[in-house]
Amino acid sequence: MLAGKRILLIIGGGIAAYKCLDLIRRLRERGALVAPVMTRAAEEFVTPLSVSALAGEEVHRDLFDLTKEAEMGHIQLSRVADLMVVAPATADLMAKMAGGHANDLATTLLMATDTPVMIAPAMNVRMWEHPATQRNLEVLQGDGIRVVGPNSGDMACGEYGPGRMAEPLEIIAAVEAVFAKGPLAGRRVLVTSGPTHEPIDPVRYIANRSSGAQGTAIAEALRDLGAEVVFVTGPAEAARPVGVQVVEVESAREMRDAVMGALPVEAGVFAAAVADWRVASASDAKIKKEGGKLPVLEFAENPDILAEVSQLAEGRPALVVGFAAETNDVVAHATAKRVRKGCDWIVANDVSPATGIMGGSENAVVLISEAGAESWPRASKRAVAERLACRIAEALGVSSRAPGPWDGAGGTGGD
Repeated sequence: MLAGKRILLIIGGGIAAYKCLDLIRRLRERGALVAPVMTRAAEEFVTPLSVSALAGEEVHRDLFDLTKEAEMGHIQLSRVADLMVVAPATADLMAKMAGGHANDLATTLLMATDTPVMIAPAMNVRMWEHPATQRNLEVLQGDGIRVVGPNSGDMACGEYGPGRMAEPLEIIAAVEAVFAKGPLAGRRVLVTSGPTHEPIDPVRYIANRSSGAQGTAIAEALRDLGAEVVFVTGPAEAARPVGVQVVEVESAREMRDAVMGALPVEAGVFAAAVADWRVASASDAKIKKEGGKLPVLEFAENPDILAEVSQLAEGRPALVVGFAAETNDVVAHATAKRVRKGCDWIVANDVSPATGIMGGSENAVVLISEAGAESWPRASKRAVAERLACRIAEALGVSSRAPGPWDGAGGTGGD
């Protein structure tokens, strides 16, 4: 897929720059041609000699190279690439990109290009969470720049949290998705997944049994059809999909904010098991037993993310897909939910204990639409995801992959 593709790799000045050595090696293993550009700060972490040796090309470092600039070299360099990748994308680089700065070779190339751009952010957790960085991220996404990562984990500075640069294989998967020739290539799709955790006090929370496995499978299936996927997930057990933009949240309110921040998208798949209620006033300290006296918890209703997105006057996705986990009267409850929420489809399933679906590896769903109820046979969650992804592609007006063994199976009318 990457054979002959020319990747312009801009290496920013962060400790994660060392990962770019492995990234270059893996890109070249797949047949890509890598033209490396290093900022001055990047040279403090990896040497131009190492980068050049792995890339098999000279490292571009200076904006004012008299020989090359006689031929407007920096303009040419920005135009010949099939994709520009910024890794690590530091807070400073992201700010310069969002502000339209062009005061060195890297930022000038980014301003002068008409080539797709992808960034892999990497920075301290506080820097990543800072409102300025989040504003810059929103601007960059609005400009059509793809984002992979960051991941959560231990930092070189000793802190823990989001800010670690995506691993080289994750970046490779995201790069391959750019060049995917699937029917959803160029389409931006949102997927929510997993449970939410609603705090009672610092050590206790309200949750549900969702594993997030179905949401991950859906994100992967959409990615494999070429979609640019934004994956908003609660604290799920399932592994996060690679090659997509992952946004980690905890509570329903955080998920709502992340969803609204991801818009606009062409389709939204709301597979998350969002808690309906939260404790109105979570305690700042652990609630203690008091002589056998039970604590009284007052609840408040969480935002209805599916209904809010479905009923947007402006910026509503062309297709909004909700999920309904029911324990009885599945079709009736899901049909009523679709009308009540205002979404286009509801994917309903029976999660009563006897089915083994909640937290299991298989699923059996009914697709509820304006046309009625369509039962799908029980299968792996991956197979269910692939079928749903193909139906989404068809609904968005593009042809899906070749028919699979299920196509044509099932029908309308009940479960």
